[in-house]
Amino acid sequence: MNINIKITALDKKLIRSLGNCNIILVGMMGAGKTTIGKALANYTGKQFFDCDHEIQERTGVKIPIIFEIEGEAGFRKRESQVLQELVRKNNIILATGGGAVLSVENRRLLKQHGTVVYLRASVNDLYRRTRYDKNRPLLQTNDLRGKLVELFEQRDKFYQETAHIIIDTGKQNIRSLIKDLTKRLTSFETTHSTYTQNLMRTITVDFSSASEARNYPIHIGNSILNQADLIVSCLQQKHVAIVSNTTVAPLYLNKLRSALEEKGVRSFPIILPDGEAYKNWETLNLIFDALLNNHCERTTTILALGGGVIGDLTGFAAATYLRGVPFIQIPTTLLAQVDSSVGGKTGINHALGKNMIGAFYQPRMVLADSATLDTLPDRELRAGLAEIIKYGLIRDPAFFEWLEQNMQRLLARDPVVLNEAIQRSCENKAEIVAADEKESGVRALLNLGHTFGHAIENGMGYGVWLHGEAVAAGTIMAAELSRRMKLINEADVMRIRKIFVQAELPVTAPRFSPEKYLELMALDKKVSAGKTRFILLNRIGEAVMRADIPSSLIIDTLTACMTHE
Repeated sequence: MNINIKITALDKKLIRSLGNCNIILVGMMGAGKTTIGKALANYTGKQFFDCDHEIQERTGVKIPIIFEIEGEAGFRKRESQVLQELVRKNNIILATGGGAVLSVENRRLLKQHGTVVYLRASVNDLYRRTRYDKNRPLLQTNDLRGKLVELFEQRDKFYQETAHIIIDTGKQNIRSLIKDLTKRLTSFETTHSTYTQNLMRTITVDFSSASEARNYPIHIGNSILNQADLIVSCLQQKHVAIVSNTTVAPLYLNKLRSALEEKGVRSFPIILPDGEAYKNWETLNLIFDALLNNHCERTTTILALGGGVIGDLTGFAAATYLRGVPFIQIPTTLLAQVDSSVGGKTGINHALGKNMIGAFYQPRMVLADSATLDTLPDRELRAGLAEIIKYGLIRDPAFFEWLEQNMQRLLARDPVVLNEAIQRSCENKAEIVAADEKESGVRALLNLGHTFGHAIENGMGYGVWLHGEAVAAGTIMAAELSRRMKLINEADVMRIRKIFVQAELPVTAPRFSPEKYLELMALDKKVSAGKTRFILLNRIGEAVMRADIPSSLIIDTLTACMTHE
């Protein structure tokens, strides 16, 4: 049923103020989630999704058949999987099933990824709307009213717990209800926009399946650098070293030291030169010199305040000083926040290759303050986007689609969208690292674009191209090689190329001879038994490692992807 609602100039203003937020409808069966959801989508211009309908589309059968074959537990599992996919979309109206809120994970997911509206209806209204409905398995009973009372008493508290807004669906016609709901949504979004920007989210890197407990949190938020309690909780003694560089230290070092001092923590700085060119033995020894001169012990924690170079250097110093001291990552670049600070890869470069000397050594905590990105040069922000896009390509197609929709807001440094991108990237990275800490399997897929990318960095000279720029061009090369291996098609390659163009990143590689590229790639850490193993794409959202690639295809790919200047 299509319900047309006249839109006034004031209505248009209210609708615009909703932006691209997701609106998620919860409530009992018969509360009107689908009817109201479709009308609201038509009114606001957002896209409508019905979770139950999506489940039926994926399985090819009606909901009662799923209940009959798999039981309610089987249906709830499918429901959770579909919800996880749908909430990753942007600018949608989502009607959930009546029992979606029974799962604490679902409640958290819904509240985190949209504005949740509880459409509340009386049992009398629910009875009137559902008494002839044969497509609701839980309501096929001789005592429908009694069953509705039972379900309402069970679920109402969960609806209220999850909802940001509660609205009664039984007292007004649908046109009035839609206009009233839009006003309340607008008011909520306006009131809570600052709160959303500053909301801190925490992800855990979970090594609980390992023989020793080494779990650690990743705290993500806007303006959380001064929340020293987060750091203090991880310290073994109230004396820390802070490693930073000549660019970041003037911006954030005093703020961090003051916050720590208020909690009784003494600190001393170790300031290093800035740039990839300094990721070497000489700079590493500057850290060791300072640690020794300040009589640092095994319980002294080292804080890495800076980008990927600072994080890698500090982590390697922590892994080796006194055979291992604790360290904390405080990344201040987008690339470091979404990638290098998470997972415990530490190290330095060698003249013959990038990151060839190092160790796997996990931090005690990662503190990613997106407010530090305000001072990040545009070029470095764009470089960080390359690593974010990577997660969508290798394992998260819904995230890739979200990035296509939100790239301009990321480039504009929208704090809400940035925090979302950082969180979703870290969630992907944390899951991979927990499953494969030492890169013996699935973690290698994180190197999509890096085999070509590291060759570009080395061939150009470290620092001429930023790491993310090289990875962007390298990912296009990996996509083209995947096409030549008949894994993906030309349309996939064009879609991948388009998102890197949107991100204002390089999509062609610098011109070296194919032989030079092959020589540089032979130094890659994924080389095994003399064969270079490439990370390729089976599709957007699924990566694979391949070592069976004819050299002629590699050379053809290199030739096709290099600039023709």
